[in-house]
Amino acid sequence: MAQIAVVPATADRFGDVARVLNPTGREQACWCMHWRAPAKEDVTTRGTRLRELTAREPAPGMLAYLGGADGASAGTGEPGVGEPGTGEPGVEVAGWLGFSRRSDAGSLQRSRVLPVGEPETWPTTWVFMCVTVRAGFRRQGVAQALLDAGADYAAGHGATALDAFPVEPEPGRRVPVSAAFVGTVGMFERAGFDRLAPTGATSGRLTRWHMRRELTPG
Repeated sequence: MAQIAVVPATADRFGDVARVLNPTGREQACWCMHWRAPAKEDVTTRGTRLRELTAREPAPGMLAYLGGADGASAGTGEPGVGEPGTGEPGVEVAGWLGFSRRSDAGSLQRSRVLPVGEPETWPTTWVFMCVTVRAGFRRQGVAQALLDAGADYAAGHGATALDAFPVEPEPGRRVPVSAAFVGTVGMFERAGFDRLAPTGATSGRLTRWHMRRELTPG
């Protein structure tokens, strides 16, 4: 089985971020920026703003690579222009996990359908926003590796709790690809999250659940 390496999404890997989040170069792509958005935003600047976040600490997400032990170094193309990794031969970027502190998720703080939490907990509560695995790399453990590594990264940066809002598939049916970026309840349970309560939000007409994992900072 090919090895999975998960690393922070830093500025030198932005080309690989683009390969996962906006492979066709759409001007109004989400770029995993919806919850980080100000009250009024220019959606065409999301890629540029995410690039800026990759140059900061902590990173805005994690990248998974399949096929080698150490990942690959990414290109540095403009937002929307994915460049192939230029590191170890045979290593491909496979997926992305987007996250942030609640204190940096302005749109989530204003939500009417998702729990916003207590403001004093926002700096130490991180939210897992998006889990995206590229076609051809799914059902190989990539999403699970991203969640596990993301939890360790958050704990290493002072997080005491993780929140997520995945959906629960209907019995015998799979979540539509267009809605799968939020993840599934089972996926998060395997990563140590507890189911708290259903929310007023949906994805693909499926209810999103509030799930949480308590952490010991380290």
